[in-house]
Amino acid sequence: MGFSSPASACTSLGWKSSSLFARLGLISTHLSGDIVSSQNNASHQKFSVSCSSSSSDPLLVKAARGDPVSRPPAWMMRQAGRYMAVYRKLAEKYPSFRERSETTDLIVEISLQPWEAFRPDGVIIFSDILTPLPAFGVPFDIEEVRGPVIQSPITSEEGLKSLHPIDLEKLSFVSDSLKILRSEVGDHAAVLGFVGAPWTIATYIVEGGTTRTYTTIKRMCHTAPHVLRALLSHLTQAISDYIVFQVESGAHCIQIFDSWGGQLTPEMWEKWSKPYIDEIVRLTRSKCPKTPLVLYINGNGGLLERMKGTGVDVIGLDWTVDMADGRKRLGSRISVQGNVDPACLFSPLPAVTEEIQRVVRCAGPSGHILNLGHGVLVGTPEEAVAHFFEVARTLKYDTPLNQAVEEPKLVA
Repeated sequence: MGFSSPASACTSLGWKSSSLFARLGLISTHLSGDIVSSQNNASHQKFSVSCSSSSSDPLLVKAARGDPVSRPPAWMMRQAGRYMAVYRKLAEKYPSFRERSETTDLIVEISLQPWEAFRPDGVIIFSDILTPLPAFGVPFDIEEVRGPVIQSPITSEEGLKSLHPIDLEKLSFVSDSLKILRSEVGDHAAVLGFVGAPWTIATYIVEGGTTRTYTTIKRMCHTAPHVLRALLSHLTQAISDYIVFQVESGAHCIQIFDSWGGQLTPEMWEKWSKPYIDEIVRLTRSKCPKTPLVLYINGNGGLLERMKGTGVDVIGLDWTVDMADGRKRLGSRISVQGNVDPACLFSPLPAVTEEIQRVVRCAGPSGHILNLGHGVLVGTPEEAVAHFFEVARTLKYDTPLNQAVEEPKLVA
């Protein structure tokens, strides 16, 4: 097994807001915060959700499905954000996170920042798991210190009355952004959409925002289980509709974040999270049968086998799980994603190279998407992020795809 030295970074491609919006029948004032969508057919374009895979599919999509690939594709969770100087500069001009994540031209600009800088194999839409909440009856704010704030938490049957089916027209900025990203990136990288899992979204709705203890919603499991089940069921349908909406708008792949699922005991996750993820997978499969679904839980070491049972295509491992052990527990018939420690990117570059090589060796010669085990940390050197992707592009598998995952080999 051997590795060559990292290749030089790819030349950046410029992004012109006006030309792309014109191509898709959208009218905008660049970075103005105001978007007007035209009503012609182009703005209602739907992308194919065909059952058949294609040789032109992006590398990440092939790896997610377990198809033969020459190397592991790579992207990073939170790869667009505060570690990038260009993002911080834009955020100074547009200080509201809601504006940045709900304005089409800002979403596209931010989503493409890491693509232009590093050429990852996946370009994820700049958004938030709470973005769809107002579209089904749960308004929220984001405060500078407290983060997300929901003024009217739902903890009773009365609170459930405010919920309604998701109004996807209120999320047109998501659809428009995905269409533009798909047009810009083409099949050179996978365009990634994402959602929050019902349990994780419910923690915000019940607790009224971010929490470190989850005591209100965990108590609710015992004191008002019928209300919590009704809330989770409503979220399941809304999130499923939102996934299909993203796929039809151009997303190649969808990641489901059950970020706070790891705060449950395995038995409680089996009861209060897994059934609703199972249903999301079932509903999505019925309309988008070949769209890869990725499931990520922070702190998932005790849940891997249960996560596999949801039927998703890819399990994301956080950095506290040994990749070799995770592969052994999950088997080779399901793809994995991860799991370099985000803090590793603060190390000398040779150490970053070594850790990437170790993770890829342990993951095996197929069905692996190289990623961090969590999001990029604020303050991460951009040089290290560039190095991560440069190293990823030098990797090559040289083993038969049916070889045991415990002993993969890589060559330069």
